[in-house]
Amino acid sequence: MTEMQANPSFRLAYVPGVTPGKWVRVWEQRLPDVPLTLVAVPVEEGEPTLLGGGADAGLVRLPVDRDNLSAIPLYTETTVVVFPKDHWLAAAEEVPVADLADEIVFHPLDDALGWQTLPGRPAIERPATTGDAIELVAANVGVLLVPQSLARLHHRRDLTYRPVPDAPQSQVALSWLQDRTTDLVEEFIGIVRGRTVNSSRGRTQAAEPERPKQQQTGGKPSAKPGGKTAGAKTAGGKTVGGKSAAGRGGGTGKPGTGRAAGGRSGGAKPGAGKSGGARRGRPGR
Repeated sequence: MTEMQANPSFRLAYVPGVTPGKWVRVWEQRLPDVPLTLVAVPVEEGEPTLLGGGADAGLVRLPVDRDNLSAIPLYTETTVVVFPKDHWLAAAEEVPVADLADEIVFHPLDDALGWQTLPGRPAIERPATTGDAIELVAANVGVLLVPQSLARLHHRRDLTYRPVPDAPQSQVALSWLQDRTTDLVEEFIGIVRGRTVNSSRGRTQAAEPERPKQQQTGGKPSAKPGGKTAGAKTAGGKTVGGKSAAGRGGGTGKPGTGRAAGGRSGGAKPGAGKSGGARRGRPGR
């Protein structure tokens, strides 16, 4: 855990639309002594931030520079088209790309979808940000295609959206510098992947406690000192009610000796105390 001691903090970059809260909460529970700092960056700054050392890891949108960055894809987002609530597209449950052929489709400079050929008609100029494009959509100038998380992030009461099943999709990934795969990075990878504390890389699993001998032998208790083992047998091979004959009768337990009746030996046969030999012994006292 050398890296954890040398670097007692962790910086996590994230782009708009990504919500790291659930993973941050697990981090705070698991590593309460290592503060995690969130670094919000524009979508186009996710990769440069990691390459420049501005964060230890980042939740960014693919693609990234795979020559220098490692990346674990986490999920793929649904693409939606955003438009005014009174737009004719609102009548449909889904909107194919072909239905946008006559619409002005905005293509902001921070586009998260990586279009090769944008559908519809292009705007006069590209909006600087997705937020700026949303404002133009609200003014009923055109429509906008974005990952669903960004549509929710820029929610307005006068706008709505519908899925576009055949549009490109955005994939969110956890990424970090390949030569900076520290113990803390491994810890966050474990959290994102749902590993438990003991299964996370970089941690030594706690030694499994030794099982009681009773469980190891299939639940059969071992013999106790003193001969009082449940189911113990006498020298004659007979089981005596869970205790040895010596512990109860004090004699051999043979019927007709007089000691069996007085000592209640487990080895005595029923009726031994009422035998004729026992009655003939009373006058002699």
